This record gives sequence, structure tokens and C-alpha cells, in this order.
Amino acid sequence: MAEQWATLGIDLHLEPTGPGLRRGLTDALREAVRSGRLAPGTRLPSSRALAADLGIARNTVADAYSDLVAEGWLTARQGSGTRVAARTVVRPAGTAPHARERGRPAYDLRPGSPDLASFPRAEWLKAARRALTAAPHDALDYGDPRGRPELRAALAGYLSRARGVRAEPGRIVVCAGFAHGLKLLGTALRARGARTVAVESYGLDVHWRLLAASGLHTVPLPFDRLGTDPGALSAADAVLLTPAHQFPMGVPLHRDRRAAVVDWARRTGGLVLEDDYDGEFRYDRQPVGALQGLDPDRVVYLGTASKSLAPGLRLAWMVLPPGLAEETVAAKGGVDTCGVLDQLTLAEFLTSGAYDRHVRATRLHYRRRRDALVAAVAARTTEARVTGIAAGLHVLLRLPPGTEQSVLQAAHWQGLAVHGLTRYRHAASVVEPADALVVGYGTPPDHAWSGALDALCAVLPG
Repeated sequence: MAEQWATLGIDLHLEPTGPGLRRGLTDALREAVRSGRLAPGTRLPSSRALAADLGIARNTVADAYSDLVAEGWLTARQGSGTRVAARTVVRPAGTAPHARERGRPAYDLRPGSPDLASFPRAEWLKAARRALTAAPHDALDYGDPRGRPELRAALAGYLSRARGVRAEPGRIVVCAGFAHGLKLLGTALRARGARTVAVESYGLDVHWRLLAASGLHTVPLPFDRLGTDPGALSAADAVLLTPAHQFPMGVPLHRDRRAAVVDWARRTGGLVLEDDYDGEFRYDRQPVGALQGLDPDRVVYLGTASKSLAPGLRLAWMVLPPGLAEETVAAKGGVDTCGVLDQLTLAEFLTSGAYDRHVRATRLHYRRRRDALVAAVAARTTEARVTGIAAGLHVLLRLPPGTEQSVLQAAHWQGLAVHGLTRYRHAASVVEPADALVVGYGTPPDHAWSGALDALCAVLPG
């Protein structure tokens, strides 16, 4: 617990001015709260940490905190530290409603990113050194457009063992992120004569736009408690699904519907594009195996290191049916698009067991965060319900009808970045709209996690 004070609160930029340090610090803190730069609920650094940062006496900071607590600008509770007091934020005259969005939010609960502070820097560096030492000289030349053979071999072994994927290195293509892989597939499908891709009623609009940019029309499928309903697939040439953990609704595709999707592909010659979204993170159930294992000739498996490691690596992979592999490589332009050193490092990370150890550690880390989120919401209100909690890095927080927009507006003025379910709904969907928040619990660093939970609970109805 030594030096624990150094991790409490947040980094805080202040420039005390005035005739005395105590008054100057008090004025600077008051103005930061008054202007909205410090949002309600923000946890301040401990008096010792802030004193060390500013190079002043700890008693000076403690006295300034006490003055502002007495004035009502701050609150102080045993075990919770010093925080900015809750209050109604009055928008300054002439300020646009969304002016604050141009700045960085105090707390970020948007889905789609892991806790970047948990990236295994030391282990990654060790793997990079081993990989570079063992790499032949020609590894640094222009690469195979399918990706480095070391990485494709390592992925084939890992995916078969951990996700039930039937893979061989020759059918794996490494790409620079999921979106890059989807763009390549869209090009290949259009070259085959495909016109329509069925998609889920709720999903990422960036994926739909990528398919549209390839000349493909997207048609949303119905959705219910069993997941996406494949009954309307007859008019599609392909379908894009997140069967293991649907994004953003958070449910797995029912086993009967998994079988129905594969049967459709076999019967019609259609293609299933399987997005194994955060497939490594399962908490309360046995892992749901990849759909690709049911028919590797009709299902394209797409995975990525973005959630398990970091999106900045720009590493993803596709396991393709035999004929489509060459067509996708042709769409890639005959060049390797991913850095060789990162590919070699990931291969070493996989084969050495470091990847498995990292996933197990982060799985426990995220499960604890999920449990804290569920408990905090349950303690705060009975009018919001958390669902989709068995897997992944986000939950669906269902709200009373008609409240999504007001909750989002309140979150904005709390300095909390969070997404509503409406933004993920396909424009042509016939599914009845629902009010909910899509809350990602992977993004905040540890020092901001409790403050993010407090900010979330503060905007919930009831």
C-alpha cells in the first residue's frame, strides 16, 4: 500500500494566483468548479498528492479544501475522498448545447475499447525482443499479403483451441483491424455479384457504411429475446452477425437460430460473416464456440486484438473458405498491410502462453468492474435494469420509456460520455425502439472507475 496516495483522484491542472498560496489555490479551485471544468462528482486528488504536484505544503491544500467544503463547492466523506459537490450546472448565456462535447469528458463509459492501462507492456516488450531476435532477415522484406506465416500458424492453433474455429494457416488473412477486413470482404463479395447483405437490427453504423461503400445494400433482420431472427434471410447474399455476444444487445444467438443460419448458407450458397466480438470475455457461462466451426466452407470468421490487447495494434484476422481466401487477398492489393514486427510479436505472444495469461487476468479485472457496475445501479434505482452481463465489455442499461434522451443530456452536463441504444439502431429496422444506455466498462482507467460509476448513477431516473 506504499505510495497509495499517488494513485488517488485525478491529474489536476491549477495555477494558484493572488497574495497568498491558500487564497490563490482556493480561488483557482472555486473557478474550476464554477466554470464546469471540474464536473459534479469529480474526485479530487488527495491533499498530499496535490501538494506534491504543486510543490506546496500539504496543510495549504487541506485548508483550501476545507474552505470550499464549508462554502458548498466540495464535499468530503470518509472513505470517498474529496469531490466536487452535486449541483445543477447552469449553461452560460450564448453557449451552444453541445459545446462541452468539443472537450474531453471527465468520464468515459462509451463501449468499444478496453482498459488501455492494462496493456501488458513488459510482457509485450519481452515477446518483441524474442521475436525480433529469432526472425530471419527476409522477414523484414515486403511481406506476404496474407500476413506473416508465423502469425497465421499461431492463430490457427489458438483459434482452434480457444474458440472452436476450424482453421489452417493457408486460409487465414491478417488485416489492419476489423473494419479493414470487412472492407476487403465487401469488395470480394461485390466482385462475386452479391447485392444484399443482411445485418442485425442493432449494430455499428460504420460497418453498414463500409458495406454500402462496396456497393452492397444492407437489410436489417428482426430481433427478439432469442437474438437475431434469420427467418428473413431468403433475399440476402450474405449476412453479418455477432452470434457469440450480440453488440450492443448482449445476448448470444440461440442454438436453433445458429443452426438455421448455417442451413440457409448451405441451401442458398450464401455466406455468413461472423464477427467474434469480444469473444474471449465470458463470465457467467461456458464459452460460446464460434459459428464457423459448424461449417467452415460457408462461414467467414473475423477476430481482432482490439479488445483483448489494444485497438492501436491494428491487428485482426479472417479465417476464410477456400475460394474466398484468394479473392480477398486480391482485394488487398497484393501487399501486407500490417507491421511485420507487431505480427511477429503477436505470434510469439500466442505461442509462449503470454496471451492466455493476459486474457485470464483481464477477464477477472473486467468481471470485477461489471459486478461493481451492476451493484451500483441496483443500489441507486429500481427504474433502470442491467442486462447482457454474461460476457463482453459492456452492458445494456434499460431505462423507462421516453427517458433515454433526457438521461443522455444529464450525462453530458455531468461530463460523462455514454451512448444511447438509439444510435445503434438500423434506420430500416422494424424492431420497436427501446430506451437504454450502452455502457462500456472497459475504457476508464482504475483511478477514474469509481467516479465514472458515481457519475452514471447520478443521471439515472429514480
